[in-house]
Amino acid sequence: MSTLATWARDLRLGARFALAGGRSGWVRTALTALGTALGVTVLLLAASLPNALTAGEQREDARWPVCFNDFVTCEETEPGPDTVLFRQETTFYGDDQISGMTVSPDAGAGTTAPPPPGLDAYPGPGEMVVSPALGRLLDSPEGELLAERLDYERAGVIGDEGLRGPMELYFYLGSDDLSLDESGTFRTQGFGGALNDEGEVRPELLLLALVACVVLLAPVLVFLAAAARVGGERRDRRLAALRLVGADIATARRIAAGETLAGTLLGLALGAGGYLLLRQAANSVTIGSYSAYPSDVTPSLPLAVLIFVAVPVLAVAVTLVALRGVAIQPLGVVRAAGDRRRRLTWRLVPGAVGLLLIGHIASQGGEAVRQRLGQVETVAGILLLLVAVTILLPWLVERVVGSLGGGPVSWQLAARRLQLSSGSAARAVSGITIAVAGATALYMVFAGVRTVETADAVADGGFQAKVSVYDDAATARQEAAQFTAAPGVTDAITLVNGYGELDGDYVSVVVGDCDALRALARTGDCADGDVFLSGAVAASPGGQIRFTDGDGSTWTVPEGARSVESQPTDAGTWYGSSVLATPGTLDPARFGDGAETAAYLVTDPAQPHTLEQLRTLEWDSERDVTVSTVGSDGTSSQFRTLSSALVVGACGIMALMGASLLLSLVEQLRERKRQLAVLVAYGTPRSALGLSVLWQTAIPVVLGLVLASAVGTALGAVLTNLVNVPVDDWFSFLPMAGAGVAVIAAMTLASMPLLWRLTRPDGLRTE
Repeated sequence: MSTLATWARDLRLGARFALAGGRSGWVRTALTALGTALGVTVLLLAASLPNALTAGEQREDARWPVCFNDFVTCEETEPGPDTVLFRQETTFYGDDQISGMTVSPDAGAGTTAPPPPGLDAYPGPGEMVVSPALGRLLDSPEGELLAERLDYERAGVIGDEGLRGPMELYFYLGSDDLSLDESGTFRTQGFGGALNDEGEVRPELLLLALVACVVLLAPVLVFLAAAARVGGERRDRRLAALRLVGADIATARRIAAGETLAGTLLGLALGAGGYLLLRQAANSVTIGSYSAYPSDVTPSLPLAVLIFVAVPVLAVAVTLVALRGVAIQPLGVVRAAGDRRRRLTWRLVPGAVGLLLIGHIASQGGEAVRQRLGQVETVAGILLLLVAVTILLPWLVERVVGSLGGGPVSWQLAARRLQLSSGSAARAVSGITIAVAGATALYMVFAGVRTVETADAVADGGFQAKVSVYDDAATARQEAAQFTAAPGVTDAITLVNGYGELDGDYVSVVVGDCDALRALARTGDCADGDVFLSGAVAASPGGQIRFTDGDGSTWTVPEGARSVESQPTDAGTWYGSSVLATPGTLDPARFGDGAETAAYLVTDPAQPHTLEQLRTLEWDSERDVTVSTVGSDGTSSQFRTLSSALVVGACGIMALMGASLLLSLVEQLRERKRQLAVLVAYGTPRSALGLSVLWQTAIPVVLGLVLASAVGTALGAVLTNLVNVPVDDWFSFLPMAGAGVAVIAAMTLASMPLLWRLTRPDGLRTE
């Protein structure tokens, strides 16, 4: 019989044992299937992420005006029956961004221009077509203030093909008075252009994404391996009976692999079903600003095939490896025993190689992370360092538990059990240690990137909002006055910022009264007619500043201008290096129409809706006005999206690791139920047995958390250096280590009902 046929026969026989092995066989198979199903579900969802993001981007590109990536083309497009005037619109409601487009066909109702995807026809003047999510928000009590702002007749709902995702807040607004003379208005002949993205992902954000993928997926593989080992001891004893009837060792091992394979294949089916169920819930899930339709959450064919092939192969391989140290004899099972101790030397190799790979990338600079080879080296280095944690942990547990002894009964029971099977105890918690090590490194990079992202962020300085108006100074001041006088605004300062040319360099010049200038710099005594040089401004008394964007005149910095320090407030940071002038010295009208008039507002905390009312004033204004919040953290949308995904992923992985630990505890208790029942029969308190289970789990976990925290901190320090961001938090391991301890306590508590049931007198029964 050929080797392939022999393997097929033995695997099939093992599968029959798994499915026809009575209650204990069914339980063992069910536990393997459950563990595999959880891992496969996570892998399929992770494999679907690229397609989900791509599908949303393609729909967004399809609604983009064809000329909008080339403004010259937009401006040169001649009006006709197939052209449309459009203007991008954005407003905020709370923390949500509402985007849209005002459209006006040049031929009016007789236009032949095809509407954007998701629309059957262009909305008429004063009509609005909204996304389903925006419609629900406008109709809800929470969206009452937004409904007042977007007070237009609703003419329909945007179809799925016109939205990036089901939770996107988007609208189309019809108009008949758009003009190319208005800022931001353009003409196009259709839709389907490429979107201008935010630019290349910065190296540190790309590294953050790579580390997140490795950290979140590596424990899943460990979990799958742990699921494949369920039922090992009971299965070994039954395989001894097969040896007794004539099977050789290789055959017995293949049959054992077949038993595991049966549970794994069932787990694949259950995992696929779980993936399909969760896929249907994609409509209601939003990460950052991203959401997806169920049809988007589809893994690529190569990745799906890889998962469905690799998981069974992994299960068979893990089973065969686990049986290498087991001598299956006709009269019983003998596990590898004796005084042979685990060696440390070879266990240090993967970690050293991982550090060398990451160090090689670091020596080339953070930009190397953008290159495909650099990404491969980075991922390989991180994986090797995480693998180092799993192979170092058994050695560490063996060394520590070998010296344990004495103490209460519960402690002695746990110590002796660990001394007999320290390897299985270490394997049971290896998933949590990988998660903690990876998450520690991830949080260190996360904290460093956040520090960089917020380095130029603003401090509130008592202000809650900023209103920017771009127009000539007189008109802008009148417009800004409507905002400073709005209900809920208790105080305000107004500044006019323009730019001039001095010796070939641009210089910021800010005009405001003394109260306003004190918010920018430590001016000391101030009177109308004074001038100050704030920060490192490239100007000095007597300098000639020419207002090239204004009236073209030249202004001389007075000889009495004093150098001052900028204030650590939003306004002071924004205009940190500027010439500060009072109106008596410089007329802001000389800046021309391109100047920014900025009003910084203090709002009444007792009126929480003031910001939304200011945004409504912005929406209704016919001027170029922008309302923004003050005191934001300054982080980019890419960073916020990664942050949201990290929180969701970390919670999911810790839950998965908790399930893995519970699976291991349940199997260990089932294997030891006779010994436990005997101990209770001899008078051992059940509380002592419960504490022994806790100690038995806690000792290797504590050792694993110490090791994981050390490796994770070292990895995080190397990675932050790789992309040249500061190590902002050396205690990043504490949150994940705390979460690991909480998971241990919860899973141990969850195993107590089974322990109580297994220690009943009927556990002494034998057959």
